[in-house]
Amino acid sequence: MNMLNLIGREQELFLSDIQAHEQELKKIVSKSNFLVIGGAGSIGQAVTKEIFKRNPKKLHVVDISENNLVELVRDLRSSFGYISGEFKTFALDCGSTIYDAFIKSDGQYDYVLNLSALKHVRSEKDPFTLMRMIEVNIFNTDKTIQQSIANKTSKYFCVSTDKAANPVNMMGASKRIMEMFLMRRSEDIDISTARFANVAFSDGSLLHGFNQRIQKRQPIVAPSDIKRYFVIPKEAGELCLMSTIFGETRDIFFPKLSEQLHLITFAEIAEKYLRQIGYEPHLVATEDEARSSVDSLAKNKKWPCLFVKSDTTGEKDFEEFFTESETLDMKRFDNLGIIKNDLNIEYDKLKMFEDKINSIKETGVWEKEEIVTLFNEMIPNFNHKETGKYLDSKM
Repeated sequence: MNMLNLIGREQELFLSDIQAHEQELKKIVSKSNFLVIGGAGSIGQAVTKEIFKRNPKKLHVVDISENNLVELVRDLRSSFGYISGEFKTFALDCGSTIYDAFIKSDGQYDYVLNLSALKHVRSEKDPFTLMRMIEVNIFNTDKTIQQSIANKTSKYFCVSTDKAANPVNMMGASKRIMEMFLMRRSEDIDISTARFANVAFSDGSLLHGFNQRIQKRQPIVAPSDIKRYFVIPKEAGELCLMSTIFGETRDIFFPKLSEQLHLITFAEIAEKYLRQIGYEPHLVATEDEARSSVDSLAKNKKWPCLFVKSDTTGEKDFEEFFTESETLDMKRFDNLGIIKNDLNIEYDKLKMFEDKINSIKETGVWEKEEIVTLFNEMIPNFNHKETGKYLDSKM
């Protein structure tokens, strides 16, 4: 499958930047020790591959998904073979005490990359998953940074999201608050991050769902009015590695907008995807029609598509990687922009957030509304878009 073609491109975004810095990347990676947390997710696997193929001295990968770790190892062995350095995977939850014991047993890494996250807008639908999002995206990140500081790690990288710029959903807001926590720890360790576009066909994404729908002989459903920027997994891995190796402390890397990186609707990608696998899109008007027409249409190499306008909570009308108030460096790289952050720590806000979340959890009972209120206290002008409808209520 040609992913670039599906997202309307012919060329990879970061080719010139990677080529210009390849020798330096190889030199640094080959003499360094790496820990990748959340390394078996789509972005984590892409980053791990970028490190692995440059022959690191030590590469440890942690992820809660045992199955995805198995696939990662098979992929690496099938693509690149073996490295002279140490390569190990561990099926661990970085929020657990078992993980803490793992870190105590070694913990000696030059670079720690944290790719673990709850990344779905749909994860704010109930107060319990929302609280887990806060734990994973904010508190686990803060914990693993403190461990890195204690072990004298040279650099900590944590992935953010374009949805952290002027967030309208709780996922984006959790990552914006995470960036505030990163700022506090940047006094004691070099930290960089990255905001980037949707990763095409990443696990759990709508585009990944297209593959599942075809395999299960189910209709394709996509919003007709939502436009997004897309990168392929390899580009996501390159962006994270470039930020890890070359980012100065508090830098946030992002892909520059260009003729190559342009907005495209999910419906457009669905049509390209179907034609690439030999089916002609056939538009239907209802879910019932979509479900009932798969077999009859498929016989004629057609596939039912239900394209509808988005009306779910947290969907942003447009995408942006930075805000008007942020300072940019657009000259250092050809296709990578950098947000430059001065040291600005809001100690009182961070302490208030920690205390309130801990207090809420201790009660054992909480509602989504009180967490939304707390997020509003943390982020000025947080424009949470609540429609009362979530993606789980749709096909």
